Amino acid sequence: MIPDKSHTGDEAAAPSPEELREHVEATREELGETVEALAAKSDVKTRTQEKTAAVRQQVAEKTTQVRAQLKDKATHAAHAVQDRTPEPVRAKTAAATEQVRDKAVHVAELARDKAPQPVREKAGHGMEAARAKRTTLLAAAGAFVALLLIRRSRRHR
Repeated sequence: MIPDKSHTGDEAAAPSPEELREHVEATREELGETVEALAAKSDVKTRTQEKTAAVRQQVAEKTTQVRAQLKDKATHAAHAVQDRTPEPVRAKTAAATEQVRDKAVHVAELARDKAPQPVREKAGHGMEAARAKRTTLLAAAGAFVALLLIRRSRRHR
């Protein structure tokens, strides 16, 4: 930039060499930041990975939230069905559940005795997974059986 020469004799308005250096250094820093920002915007792969990670985190949080809500609703529904179920029906349901459990244990013992070792190992892994989900499954099965028994008792009235 060429200084304006119309104000001759005004030496105080002209920047000193030190001021010019500071201005140049500030401009360089600003230009470096701008280049870094443009490079970050042009790095599509990194931006895509960052966005993917953010979406995964949101999905994981939402999944946890929905899972908890479903579990609460299933528990509430099971309690509501249990509260509305007459005592004789609950007793029959408990007896039926016990019979099913006994039969399942018996069948499992027979299968375990006759199965080859690799099959037993895989079944063991499956049983561990089933035990982890057993409470929820038993509550749902109990609610389902209670519902069937209620429908059956209403039809016979």
